[in-house]
Amino acid sequence: MGFFKKLFGQKNKEQEQEEQRRLDSGLEKTKEGLWSKITHAVAGKSTIDEDVLDNLEEAFITSDVGVDTTLKIIDRIKERVARDKYVGLKELNILLCEEISDLLVKSENNDFDIDEEKKPYVIMVVGVNGVGKTTTIGKLAYQFSQAGKKVVLGAADTFRAAAISQLEIWAERIGIPIIKQSMGSDPAAVAYDTVASAKASGADVVIIDTAGRLHNKVGLMNELTKIKRVMQKIVPDAPQEVLLVLDGSTGQNAYEQARQFIAATEVNALAVTKLDGTARGGVVIGISDMFKVPVKYIGIGEGVEDLQLFDAEAFVKSLFGDAAK
Repeated sequence: MGFFKKLFGQKNKEQEQEEQRRLDSGLEKTKEGLWSKITHAVAGKSTIDEDVLDNLEEAFITSDVGVDTTLKIIDRIKERVARDKYVGLKELNILLCEEISDLLVKSENNDFDIDEEKKPYVIMVVGVNGVGKTTTIGKLAYQFSQAGKKVVLGAADTFRAAAISQLEIWAERIGIPIIKQSMGSDPAAVAYDTVASAKASGADVVIIDTAGRLHNKVGLMNELTKIKRVMQKIVPDAPQEVLLVLDGSTGQNAYEQARQFIAATEVNALAVTKLDGTARGGVVIGISDMFKVPVKYIGIGEGVEDLQLFDAEAFVKSLFGDAAK
């Protein structure tokens, strides 16, 4: 248990309720869309027959859960119905909660605490432009700062002047240091300087922004590999976290981006943003299941506290309400 946990303890019930309320609000569009489709799928039915299963399949696919994951869910429901004879909407919802929870890959970390032996904890953030990458970095830095951690940002996306200036705004807003160079500088050099500065100053967390380009996967792979290699000269196991940021509102595009980035680098955590503005929140289920990489953070609003650590049970509870209890 880290120092922060010892000092302040676990979240109290009031904090958990507030986070659940924020999550419920952020996922409202997804819940309404999926709930209405499930309700339609079982309308007028007293048992879960083939028509219900076909309608459920369509409901999940059109909610961007993904074809492969949807078929997996339907197959599991068929097995459960045949074995346990579940009938009715309420029983079906309970069954769906259990099966979807089982598909979601769980993250080992469920707070913003850092193992003292892993300092500085280096997070390299990847993702295409426009998915909310810089905003996610800013909110992530804020959350770690609020947890009492000393954070340093590295502006290694040197291909866009806007990326550097946006990160500077966040650093100033939160009151944390940022390491940067001029546009067009070597990204690896920025990353090296950031990690060196963080280690020298005793920082807990380093968050490195990288360029969001996918037009040349080989070039991207080489660039990210170089960034990792130079950081490891200072922190041998850096980066401990390669965080891929995906825009949840883009549906199938998010799957394709995940596929390409996971092929290009060793992604071990996902952040899915902009879930509050879309009915496509099912993408969280499909991406987690398809790529076997845990969704660690989700963005459910514009506020700095609206980047939440992903909690599979809380997520399913938001979608299915009382049935998830």
